[in-house]
Amino acid sequence: MGSAQARLTLASTSPQRRAILEQLRIPFEAVAPEYVEHDLPDADPEELVRRHAEGKARSVAEPGRRVLGVDTTVVLDGRVYGKAPDPDAARDMLCALSGRTHTVVSGLCLLGLAEDVVVHEVTDVTFRRLSPNGVETYVAIREWEGRAGAYAIQGFGRHLVDRIDGDYLNVVGLPGALLVSLLERHAPKLLQTPS
Repeated sequence: MGSAQARLTLASTSPQRRAILEQLRIPFEAVAPEYVEHDLPDADPEELVRRHAEGKARSVAEPGRRVLGVDTTVVLDGRVYGKAPDPDAARDMLCALSGRTHTVVSGLCLLGLAEDVVVHEVTDVTFRRLSPNGVETYVAIREWEGRAGAYAIQGFGRHLVDRIDGDYLNVVGLPGALLVSLLERHAPKLLQTPS
């Protein structure tokens, strides 16, 4: 795989985040973070995702390693919609998001560069007005499991969405444009793809 300096260490086991890095042709290895998320009920969503991204990154950091930590959540009317623990919670989330515009907020942390970077990205997502049958169908296919806001835009969840304003990859789970911009400034060699 090459030296640690020649690739990122992704502090995540998310298949979506791995797929995004592969699409961007950024060399990486994925390592499961040893970090437990604790969401405070009144936490600022942007601060929350930055803290979680940094916690994940620091949990796998080692000297000489360039580490990427990411955390994503969904926000509507100031309320954070994390991962639904069961079908009833998923149903409630989808009904709350139906016909409305919510914000997907991702924290991104890069460690092991000349300086540590902790930033966030936001993307607005507008749902179609969902029918009760549409909600039940989506809950039944179980794509909501492990997803902030109880949906996956890259899957069947695309049918729930009317439009987005911002980085699509942020909604999938990793703000690609922001990451590339940061790497251009701090680690441009990671963006040099083989000819």
